[in-house]
Amino acid sequence: MNILICGIGGRMGHEVARLALDGYQGAAPACGVDIRPVEGFDFPVYEGLDAIPEDAAIDCIIDFTFHTGTPALMDFAVARRLPVVVATTGHTPEELAAIRKAADTIPVFHAANMSLGIALLCELAKTTVKAFPDADIEIVEVHHNRKLDAPSGTALALADAIRTVRDKAFYVFGRHGHAGRTPDEIGIHALRMGNVVGEHKVIVATDSQTITLEHQAHSRALFAEGALTAAAYLVEQAPGLYDMQSMIEG
Repeated sequence: MNILICGIGGRMGHEVARLALDGYQGAAPACGVDIRPVEGFDFPVYEGLDAIPEDAAIDCIIDFTFHTGTPALMDFAVARRLPVVVATTGHTPEELAAIRKAADTIPVFHAANMSLGIALLCELAKTTVKAFPDADIEIVEVHHNRKLDAPSGTALALADAIRTVRDKAFYVFGRHGHAGRTPDEIGIHALRMGNVVGEHKVIVATDSQTITLEHQAHSRALFAEGALTAAAYLVEQAPGLYDMQSMIEG
């Protein structure tokens, strides 16, 4: 499985390349793309998608760049008929529409978080909230001080999962300007500090008890492993839109 790594100059791109070079999930780097100068790899690295030769041996794309580049990436993937793992977050409605449109033609894997643990956290959160329909719900996420989007895509994915079992829920970002809370709120809070890889906490509280569900990422390798696992799954699929739950259910 030959992988095109978009954003290979970044930390996550480097992690994907390192694991692919070790043959994780049967992967091998075909080439990389980054607008920044990148050195140190023994496979081609291009400054843009349009520089990649038509005959490049690529089986799947893994994208760890920035959400604004998603429409162009989808156009490239559709033109080349290549499966693509979208591992970026913070997409606008227009960018999400581009992902859905591409999935009509090619297999697309899109997840707010490439961690299996986060997928399980979503399921645990749904189960807990369903058991306590009157509980207050707060989501707290912590990331490094260089993360550009807030709240994280994973925090929003957790909230969206919870809303499937509490359909009247709405989101409140932070507490500034809010007096008290209403029963249907899901509070979402973002912290940016230091070099935290990623922490997500779902707090479900009643008047008599509090349940806290938490996931901590200890290394960025976690997300690279998830992306390569998703790629290995995706190359066997028909055109369509897939996510972590699709892979878990198999």
